[in-house]
Amino acid sequence: MNRRDWIKAMGGAGGVFLLTPSLSACGGTASEVSRTAMPVNSGSGTARVAFIKTTNREEGVKRAIELLRFKDELKGKSVFLKPNFNSSDEFPGSTHIDTLRTLTGELRRLDSGPVTIGDRSGMGDTREVMRKKDVLNLAGDQKAGILVFDELKEEDWKAFQFQNSLWEQGFAIPKQVLAADAIVQTCCLKTHRFGGHFTLSLKNSVGLAAKRVPGNSYNFMSELHSSPNQRRMIAEINASYRPALVVLDGIEAFTDGGPDKGTKVASNVIIAGTDRIAVDAVGVAILRHFGTTPVVEKGSIFEQEQIAQAVKLGLGVTGPDQIEILTDGKESRDYAEEIRKQFAMKEAQKN
Repeated sequence: MNRRDWIKAMGGAGGVFLLTPSLSACGGTASEVSRTAMPVNSGSGTARVAFIKTTNREEGVKRAIELLRFKDELKGKSVFLKPNFNSSDEFPGSTHIDTLRTLTGELRRLDSGPVTIGDRSGMGDTREVMRKKDVLNLAGDQKAGILVFDELKEEDWKAFQFQNSLWEQGFAIPKQVLAADAIVQTCCLKTHRFGGHFTLSLKNSVGLAAKRVPGNSYNFMSELHSSPNQRRMIAEINASYRPALVVLDGIEAFTDGGPDKGTKVASNVIIAGTDRIAVDAVGVAILRHFGTTPVVEKGSIFEQEQIAQAVKLGLGVTGPDQIEILTDGKESRDYAEEIRKQFAMKEAQKN
């Protein structure tokens, strides 16, 4: 199927074709556009990032979410929960089952509606990855649904095509994900040796996008991973949705290698927020604090291509001065102050 036929077919199935990620659309209804393409904010204001120094996942996730002071934002809402199950490798190669269990429990505490856990594995069969990681049993225990993207049909996908997009044929996201009242994701803290440079919340969104759509032989992930624009294309995927919550498990991190294996450090942190740019900026600062790859060390944090493109698309904060780091004790506060120094270092070197 060529590009014209793909866009025509998916447009008939409810595709969204945007002039810009935040301005207008040709096709789809107004409600579809506002739900899937409206920017998180206009780049003004402050994003709060909860920062907890800990070695205890359950405690850390609970404390981080508590700092964000959710009220009724998730009450009664259906939730799609996106973990990082690109492979079945041990944490931080993939989401730790204790983090996923604690997060589903916290969603219940916040009186959310039904929760569905779903993903697409890039380095294995998704259902088998979920089985090996004990996600299927966890979902049963937590009364959560499971969505295996590999098993979806053509009509289950929504196509996105932005004007001047770096994606040659756009990309597609499951309709069930976009239909959820709230999207929550939990990511890891690690570098990415296949061109992403790092894989935090922005990169975790790649698992939402189709590798192939039934009826279309085009390999979207081959395009992504072979493109010199890979990191900016990652940011474009994030323009398709707005997260209600992001939890980053940084109890351990890969400072090189990744996403499946790498040099592991005890970074001892859980962070959480609703702004992906802010969360990822803090995550990159942590990687730099421990010493990481030359490409992740290069330039200022907000010059990293994933982050810079996300800023350009209006997906969150535009600089470190707009990030408010929340802590709940001296140990976390002291650690956060050390991490915040990473934002000033490269800026000072430039001046």
